[in-house]
This record gives sequence, C-alpha cells and structure tokens, in this order.
Amino acid sequence: MSRFPWDKLLSFTPMDLVKLAITAFIIVVVTKIQVVNDRLSSLLIALPITSLVAMCWMQAEKQGNARIANHSEGTFWFVLPTLPMFLILPWMLRSGWNFWLTLAANCLLTIGFFWLTVVILRRFGIDLMPK
Repeated sequence: MSRFPWDKLLSFTPMDLVKLAITAFIIVVVTKIQVVNDRLSSLLIALPITSLVAMCWMQAEKQGNARIANHSEGTFWFVLPTLPMFLILPWMLRSGWNFWLTLAANCLLTIGFFWLTVVILRRFGIDLMPK
C-alpha cells in the first residue's frame, strides 16, 4: 500500500492562498444572493460551481486533460448519491425535525448512498474507490 502524501496535502503555497480567496469569494457571493433571492441562489448552487472552479485550478496547474476528465467523471457518479438528500432534508425540516438532527441524519444517509453507489458501480466495472 502506498504512503499517502500528507506533506503535499498540508503544505500551502501563495497560489493556494489566492485560490482559497477567489473560491471563498464565489461562495460568499452566492450565499449573499440567497438573502435576496433563494431560487436564484439555488440555481447558482445547482451549477457545479465547486467542480468548475476546481477544474479551472487543475488547468491552471497544468494537471492535464486526463486528470480533469477523471475528476469530471468521478463528480458525475458521486453527485448521484447526494440527490436524495435534497428531497429528504426539506421533507424532514417541514415535518418539524430539528435542523442539526436533520443534517446529521442526511449526512449518514448520503454516506450510505455513497457506499451503495460504489458497490453497485463496481459490478459494472466502474471503480470509484480503488483499493
């Protein structure tokens, strides 16, 4: 088993700080829009902003088309198990559940759906979590 490169993950460069500032700015702007128009904010969040920004950073770092393609494909498969949360969470909140309990329950459900997605896709030759 290969050693995980924690040193690379935990070291920050000046470019990382620029990426952090720009990415945080985008998120703050979208959350500010929510104060005025929750539907427009929902639309903007529904766009894969995080993935689009990440792919732009990957391109800027010259990580190559193959890595960006793998990222995009993996994102597609990992978005699917998150979709039920966007129906279950509002149902639970409207049914009177406490926000934090609802959030915790939905996180656990999503983890279960992630695991189920990985298991099902392996049967079709798609390995999202290589061993």
